[in-house]
Amino acid sequence: MRPHRIHVHTSIQPIRWGDMDALGHVNNTVYFRFMEQARIEWLFAQVREGAGYASGTGPVIVNASCTFLVPLVYPGDVEVRMYLDEPGRSSLGSHYELDCGGRRMAEGAAKIVWIDVASGRSVPLPERLRTIAPLAAAG
Repeated sequence: MRPHRIHVHTSIQPIRWGDMDALGHVNNTVYFRFMEQARIEWLFAQVREGAGYASGTGPVIVNASCTFLVPLVYPGDVEVRMYLDEPGRSSLGSHYELDCGGRRMAEGAAKIVWIDVASGRSVPLPERLRTIAPLAAAG
């Protein structure tokens, strides 16, 4: 059974002409940038002043994946919906749906781990991110 995921953010991003490759569709690496942009928008909204790298801790991605369903092409806007799993002690699973023109184009995931920047070791998630757990469990 798939764990419950909570929708936390939607980002609308333009496809740029330069995102395409020699085959005439958006290069695979750009899909990861679309997901990254959505993730950064959400993280910045959650962890403001006094947290993040300025405080000596912050997020890193320990793995990322993408399933390419239909090629994206210019012009268009990509709607990236971000979902989260229930948080762990220091990590948070994130999932993404990339749609264009009402059609699912790709799905992805990335595991976010909070670290101490100086040591590179994991540390507990900030309190604000840990409060997502009751929300995810409640559905």
